[in-house]
Amino acid sequence: MEDLFRLAANYGFPMVVAGYLLVRLEPLIKELQKSITLLTLVVARQSNLDVEDMKRIVEGER
Repeated sequence: MEDLFRLAANYGFPMVVAGYLLVRLEPLIKELQKSITLLTLVVARQSNLDVEDMKRIVEGER
């Protein structure tokens, strides 16, 4: 039981900070992913590539 308290004391704070940052940054990461996907499609369209082929490539990477 004493070991459990020692582990919580040593690793509790970093785990809470990491969890907080993940919760706070998740919406930003999702928005960034949408922007990258949109930019990929824009570049494909400007390069006269088939947009459907690019969508399949993007879907295949996930």
